[in-house]
Amino acid sequence: MTGVDREFLALERELAVFLRRARASSGEMAREIHPDLEPAAYGLLVRLEETGEQRATALAVYFGVGKATMSRQLRALETLGLITRRPDPDDGRASLVALTDEGLARFSAVRNARRESYVKKLEGWDSAEIAELARLLHRLNSLQGGTDD
Repeated sequence: MTGVDREFLALERELAVFLRRARASSGEMAREIHPDLEPAAYGLLVRLEETGEQRATALAVYFGVGKATMSRQLRALETLGLITRRPDPDDGRASLVALTDEGLARFSAVRNARRESYVKKLEGWDSAEIAELARLLHRLNSLQGGTDD
C-alpha cells in the first residue's frame, strides 16, 4: 500500500465518521426545531436562511434531489408552519419558498445553540484553523454538489 492509498483510506474513514455524526446531529437539530421534522429538512432551512426566498427547483438542484423529493420535503415544512410558498411572479408555474417568521425563529434558536456547542468543542483551535477547516469543507462540498456557493 502506498502513502497515497493510506491517505485516501484515512480520508474515507474520517469522512465516514464525520457523515454519521453529521446525520445524527441533523436529526437532533431537526427535532429541536419541531418534533415531526425530518432530519433531511434541516438542510433546507439552512439554505433558505442563508439565501432567502428561492424557487423549489433551485433547491432541488442545489441539493441534488428530484423535484418529487423536494416537493414532499417542502410540503412537510409548510404543514409544520416553517415555510411558506407563493407563486413566482416571473413564472406562474413555479413557486417561491421562504421561511416563515416562526420557522426563522425556531431555526435561529437551534442554530445559535449549535454554534455555541461548536465554540466549546473547538476552543483549543485558533481562528485560522477553524477558517481553514471551513475553507476545505467548502472546497470538498463544491466538488460533491457541483456548486461554488
